[in-house]
Amino acid sequence: MANREHFSASDIRSAARLSVAPMMDWTDRNCRVFHRMMSRKSLLFTEMVTAAAIVHGERGRLLDYDAAEHPLALQLGGSEPAQLAEATRIASDWGYDEINLNVGCPSDRVQSGCFGAILMTRPELVAECVQAMQAQSPVEVTVKCRIGVDEQIPEEMLPAFIATMRDAGIRRLTIHARKAWLQGLSPKENREIPPLDYPLVHRMKAAFPELHLSINGGIASLEETRGHLAVMDGVMVGRAAYHQPWDIMGAADTLWGDEAPFADPHDVALAMRPIIIRHLETGGRLHQFTRHMLGLFHGRAGARGWRRTLSEGASQGGIEVYDAALAQTRQEAA
Repeated sequence: MANREHFSASDIRSAARLSVAPMMDWTDRNCRVFHRMMSRKSLLFTEMVTAAAIVHGERGRLLDYDAAEHPLALQLGGSEPAQLAEATRIASDWGYDEINLNVGCPSDRVQSGCFGAILMTRPELVAECVQAMQAQSPVEVTVKCRIGVDEQIPEEMLPAFIATMRDAGIRRLTIHARKAWLQGLSPKENREIPPLDYPLVHRMKAAFPELHLSINGGIASLEETRGHLAVMDGVMVGRAAYHQPWDIMGAADTLWGDEAPFADPHDVALAMRPIIIRHLETGGRLHQFTRHMLGLFHGRAGARGWRRTLSEGASQGGIEVYDAALAQTRQEAA
């Protein structure tokens, strides 16, 4: 359990200037340690954890993290106010800096549980959920949503949804600037096919100046991030931060006017080495870290050798495989 004194609300709002999206099977605790190595400032998110899993499941496995991951938000999935309240109460012992409710995931599994994006059709239920969570949370409760689902008209639906959240006491939302089509599109297609509507999300900031609003969806560079920050309070980056971690996270802290912690991705790889060794010494496997690091040298000399060596050897090998991959990057760069 990584209980600690929470970051202040103002610190978390500052950190939310850039956040890394919660991504199932990707943003686990090893991924977050890697991302935190590159950025001291940005806000990190867990994978979505269902309220039912926390209430009935193995809590340590679901909620444990390293204190170095702060500032860190826990994302919950669910649609039963009492169960979400109980999950929030339980999670409060772990010292997360924010509790976020998922109102945006379009997967079939989430729909069948009546949570995620399908909740966009039931804003009053979402309001009940967040108020129940707020009653049990020592930290701010936030919401991540879409601009609408299925046949909803985003220009009408989104401001009404935000107003309902505001009236329920929510002061921070992250808005994925795409609709979710719950019938006919897979979760992968829902991340790519529905058109992005950044102007609509930008207009929400003008319509709700008292709220802290972040934009999410298709943002692939720090240059794009800076453009959105001219309008929005925050930007959430997902796949680009995962697949091109150096390009996004390596210079992320410059968004706050700080220097980047490392000069190049080689330095990051070297800094990760003792962390990975400790992981191996406690029975972990190399690929549990390196699967999140395959894109570290994306677009740079040595990227191919790094990815190939780790992809082929990390499932069975130890630190010698990691060292060989790093040597390969130096050889290709020479």
